[in-house]
Amino acid sequence: MTTDNNKDTLQKFIFDNAAVRGEFVEISSTWHEILQRHSYPPAVKTVLGEMLAAAALLSANLKFNGAIVMQIHGDGPVRLLVVECDSGLRMRATAKVADGVSVADDASLTDLLNPGGKARFVITLDPADKMPGQQPYQGIVPLDGDDMATVIENYMLRSEQLDTRLWLAADDNVARGLLLQKLPRHSGKDDQIKQESEADELETWNRAVMLASTLKQEELLSTDIQTLMNRLFWEETIRVFDPAHPQFHCSCTREKVGNMLKMLGREEVDGALDELGQLAIDCDFCGKHYAFDKVDCAQLFVGDTPVEVLIAASDVKH
Repeated sequence: MTTDNNKDTLQKFIFDNAAVRGEFVEISSTWHEILQRHSYPPAVKTVLGEMLAAAALLSANLKFNGAIVMQIHGDGPVRLLVVECDSGLRMRATAKVADGVSVADDASLTDLLNPGGKARFVITLDPADKMPGQQPYQGIVPLDGDDMATVIENYMLRSEQLDTRLWLAADDNVARGLLLQKLPRHSGKDDQIKQESEADELETWNRAVMLASTLKQEELLSTDIQTLMNRLFWEETIRVFDPAHPQFHCSCTREKVGNMLKMLGREEVDGALDELGQLAIDCDFCGKHYAFDKVDCAQLFVGDTPVEVLIAASDVKH
């Protein structure tokens, strides 16, 4: 069941008189758009769906016009997970599973991505309107945690110094999540008032986390946002904001695919053209097909047009 006329929904709220905020997210239509383009094993769907919900929750607090890109580079049967969400909650996601491997339905995050302990978790903040010479911010850390929620909690505490708790769940129909975050304390108060305020905020934070921790994964998957909010926080005084609505959107363009080919270099592109006649590239996110013949490729290397980085670029089809 989804809310607001079956739209995917992200609902922000804040606890009155305490620097604690929360968000619920429910993603079904966008999730179906992603899954209908790929056939992933059940365990891969679960992790990718949880990552999708987490990206929406984190993107809702972006302070710039741009996108957050979450990637896991694995050393197991799953080689790559990518989720992208911009400040307008437009989302896309994909996974790369090694050829010829069998993935158990109950495979854990470690089984899928980190059996050798070499997996890396990457978060990139990519402004849409970059200043000259500005590069996206990128944080890269080991995959620290046994599930997606723990991985992100550890990342946020390490890189943002923010106490963040997440509850995530996904199946074939929906990806849902709950985020609670303890915000930095206010300054400028006298010592006694500040100590009392800090104690009250800590009590509110601990109580909110305790209530949210009663949430079972099956309950999270099967219950709409309004019901969950009433069930968990009915005794709390919270302020609810207007909901936002995630949607599927792929930002691939012919220009970006051309830039990806330019990154390969003229020698490699010409060699592939001699072998294949033309280059065929399918977008990993939406499946859109792009074809480049010898004339198209020659035009790519004319002039000094800057090359953009295409995250999770698609494969050239041989």
